[in-house]
Amino acid sequence: MPRNYNGLHLYCGSLNQRNIIIGLLRPLLGCLCPRLSSMNDLSPRKQLRHKRISFACAAFLCLVANFVLICRPASAQAPTLAPPAPSTSSSYSSSPSNSGQSSSPAGTLGQTPFSGSVPEGKATPGVLPLTFKDALDRGLRNNLGLLLQSDTTLTARGEKWKELSELLPHVNAAVSESAEQLDLAALGFRFNIPGIPTVIGPIGVFQAGAYLTQSLFDYHSIERNRGASYNVKAAQYSLKDARDLVVLAVGNAYLVALAGAARVETAQADVQTAQALYNKAADQQKAGTIPAIDALRARVELQSRQQQLIVARNDYAKQKLTLGRVIGLPPGQEFSLATAAPYEPLATAPLEDDLQRAYASRPDYLAAAQQVRSAEEFRRAATAEHYPSLDMAGNYGVAGIRPGSSHGVFEVGATLNIPIFAGGRIHADVLEAEASLRQSQQQLENLRGQIDYEVRSARLDLTSAAEQVEVARSTVDLAGQTLQQAQDRFAAGVTDNLEVVQAQESLVSANESYISSLYAHNLAKISLAKAIGVAEEGVKQYLQNQSKDK
Repeated sequence: MPRNYNGLHLYCGSLNQRNIIIGLLRPLLGCLCPRLSSMNDLSPRKQLRHKRISFACAAFLCLVANFVLICRPASAQAPTLAPPAPSTSSSYSSSPSNSGQSSSPAGTLGQTPFSGSVPEGKATPGVLPLTFKDALDRGLRNNLGLLLQSDTTLTARGEKWKELSELLPHVNAAVSESAEQLDLAALGFRFNIPGIPTVIGPIGVFQAGAYLTQSLFDYHSIERNRGASYNVKAAQYSLKDARDLVVLAVGNAYLVALAGAARVETAQADVQTAQALYNKAADQQKAGTIPAIDALRARVELQSRQQQLIVARNDYAKQKLTLGRVIGLPPGQEFSLATAAPYEPLATAPLEDDLQRAYASRPDYLAAAQQVRSAEEFRRAATAEHYPSLDMAGNYGVAGIRPGSSHGVFEVGATLNIPIFAGGRIHADVLEAEASLRQSQQQLENLRGQIDYEVRSARLDLTSAAEQVEVARSTVDLAGQTLQQAQDRFAAGVTDNLEVVQAQESLVSANESYISSLYAHNLAKISLAKAIGVAEEGVKQYLQNQSKDK
């Protein structure tokens, strides 16, 4: 059976038609030729009678041949040059799948792909010193959220090529050789005329050629290609936004680990202080200068500080594990934090300047704007389904009964498709595209308000955290002085150790407030850079300035 390779079966069909007709007429001609040659011996009336019978038989066989061709299976029918109708299931969604990542705050990063990574390399022996810059570079290479977004960008590029392919030439080549035999009785012609075979064939066909289809003008495909181009740009901006989110995730995890390390250090210092207080109280109890209640109180305080140290060490170890997962460290890799987190005030620009900069440089906002433009193009593409389109198709090759007896054949033609009524499908596509456009516009406006909120919120957090650091630093100094005086009063026998225990607890609380406020201040600086849209550039510039100062 001939294969359906573009116009290949067109030639096969025409050759089969010719061969079938010849196969039907050949026995008839064989029967008629001797009779025609002997009609000279007959009378004129008999000659006319024989001619009428011969022409009637020929006409009948031609009719039978045409009916056989019509009744052949649909796969053997010769197609027209018109290209296949465009798919009616094309989507008018203007945004690529997962093309954008929501700007998640630091507190929700643990529930997103940005908390995971693809481990890089194998664990090395010893302890790896990990600076903030090293952690940031590893995160930008291995973070799962960024890797997934880069794959989404590839998907958007693939969708663009898919839309572009509707406008580019389609060229392919094919070679085939087939044989076919027809049973007229199986097709419904159950007659028995002497000299006319009931089985036609076998009929051999050889075909080889190249085939071309090209869209000359299709405004619908042109607009869809433009919309897919804007989706690619949106995916690229979303990838930039994913890099900023990685900076925020890595920065948050590193600062949390630094705060955990500071809590371990303060907890160790508290244990040492409580141990010294307990030793002194035990000595004084043995000397009989203080009651047993003071020694018991000092021992309870010591065990409380020891318990706090155990919890702090456990939390710090888990925080390092979290950091390793975010940046893609090999499992089991031991490392230490090599960058401190000093307090450095940040001079902020005016609020309006930060907002304008955010609207101009925030990658998620730029991605949303590109998605709106894409939705507009897809909306025009849906309307363009009402417009005519012009296509051409052609082929060139050789065809014949066998390869040795083939000759050149070609066919070329153009088709003008004019939509008249599609049963409401075009109207449905227009409604879907309009809904997608409105959603994109609403999301863009919502994101504009969200940017205003995030910039203002980050500035408030930065100002508040800076003030908290100043107050907490002063509180630590005052609590240290209070503890020293209480220890002196207890050593002089002026008071019992209750004042010392209370002063030590005040110092622990002050240290915790200072650690928390310092973490909040450093995180607020990264969050403000993310809200403005310069997280990666801003943090790298800050680290570069830090290395120059050293």
